[in-house]
Amino acid sequence: MDTRYLQSFVAVVELGSMAEAARRLDLTPAAIAARVKALEEDIGAALVQRSGRSVRPTEAGLKMLDRARDVLRDVRDLRAAASGGVSLGELRLGVFISALTSVLPPVLERLYARFPELSVFVAPGSSVELCRQVAAGALDAAIVVEPQFAVGKGCTFQVLFEEPLVVVVPQALARRGAHELLSSEPFIRYDRSVLGGQLADRYLRDHGIRVRQRLEIDGLMAVAALVGQGLGVALLPDWAPMWRAGMNIARVPLPERAPVRRVGLVWAGRGPRVALAQALLDEARAVCG
Repeated sequence: MDTRYLQSFVAVVELGSMAEAARRLDLTPAAIAARVKALEEDIGAALVQRSGRSVRPTEAGLKMLDRARDVLRDVRDLRAAASGGVSLGELRLGVFISALTSVLPPVLERLYARFPELSVFVAPGSSVELCRQVAAGALDAAIVVEPQFAVGKGCTFQVLFEEPLVVVVPQALARRGAHELLSSEPFIRYDRSVLGGQLADRYLRDHGIRVRQRLEIDGLMAVAALVGQGLGVALLPDWAPMWRAGMNIARVPLPERAPVRRVGLVWAGRGPRVALAQALLDEARAVCG
């Protein structure tokens, strides 16, 4: 069995599209379809089924998916072990959305300076899902917001930096108190499906603050931009890129100890990727420390 066929099958299922899998693997959709077809003929069962432009696994495909991921991980580990666990092979790194343009670029710059031949596959996603993928072996490591649950068995989480919640306001409102601003001004809520939004929601409820919500949206930079346009105030993690973007915003600290969002690295504690994960942690600490 050709492991490239397994790789194409897993990519199609994870991405839900032949075309997207082709873009990810730098192949044509026809080549991806041919690989999946060859794998189905080898296995003797249909593994995927099309529904319009999307693709989803059959029952047989679902049964095979985790085993296929294990085989691909083992092949990567064999290659890594043959090269001392660091310099060859592909590092599969998850990154939560806000960190893609802030934390990731300087960390990769330092990592490539140490290992010029290293290949990295970056998977964006929510922190909860990325932690699950690290625990399942689908990713080697991930830059995430610290989850509110224990990371998977055999995984390690290390904090890189902390971001206390602050009230983000148009500069003209910067002299007013945090709680008074939250109670009286239109409120732009950070999406409660992510940890930063959950922390903010809990703080408001714990302090009995009733907000005049104008909208709810994901994306820290998007919220900050709306505040900068004078559309309201927000309760957000004190995320450094907001203050470097030249927006008309100011920071108003909370009057009491603020809840804190912690950003860090989670990785599998065993296997040939441990040395590379440690190198990644060292470079991330150098950038974020």
